[in-house]
Amino acid sequence: MKKIILITGASRGIGRDIAKTLSKDSNNMVIANYNKSEKEAIELKENLKNEGIDIDIIKADVSKRNEAKEMVQEVLNKYGKIDVLINNAGISQYKLFNDITDEEWDNIINTNLKSAFMVTQEAVRNMINNKEGCIINISSIWGVAGASMEVAYSTSKAGLIGLTKSLAKELGPSNIRVNAIAPGIINTGMNNRFSEDELQSIKDEIPLEKIGNTADITKCVKWLIEDSYTTGQVISINGGWDI
Repeated sequence: MKKIILITGASRGIGRDIAKTLSKDSNNMVIANYNKSEKEAIELKENLKNEGIDIDIIKADVSKRNEAKEMVQEVLNKYGKIDVLINNAGISQYKLFNDITDEEWDNIINTNLKSAFMVTQEAVRNMINNKEGCIINISSIWGVAGASMEVAYSTSKAGLIGLTKSLAKELGPSNIRVNAIAPGIINTGMNNRFSEDELQSIKDEIPLEKIGNTADITKCVKWLIEDSYTTGQVISINGGWDI
């Protein structure tokens, strides 16, 4: 029986690479969630179809309870279970703390943190019944260390770490593993705001002197899915940036 893997925010960046890579394993059935990036999601599905690989895409704004619930239910109705949940959906903001509006704060917290709470809550009932499951939350180096000008983002990603550790303790007796990955700067569209000089300055701060690739994160995701004894961990993949 195939492993059913649901990934939120999977049409671009890290989520897209995770979906693309995991779907190439014939033992997996990947369901890639998207919200606004329909064009990218359809392109992902068509590109994989051309390679003879089947992947499902599903539209839902996971920051809203009703859509998160309907998405999970649709997956369960079609496949009967969810083996792996990867909470990857996220947005960022670069702004002075005193200039952040209530609406902007709520949008980031809801998208990055509350979505993980809601989707996990909807999906985990099935995992508990099956006495098996794997949940992976994509946090950030700034969830560990905090970042100036990114207070809302850092707060949301730190919350994911708290969610990870608490849930690992609560769900462990049901044989459900919960872990987080905290990427450093990764080569995705989130870095478009940086100039070449700014990116070089960041590289100079990193011991490995380079920016990470989405594949670096995907390899860790793949290992966490295959592993059976790791839970409650926050794995930092950042080239040594936080040493």
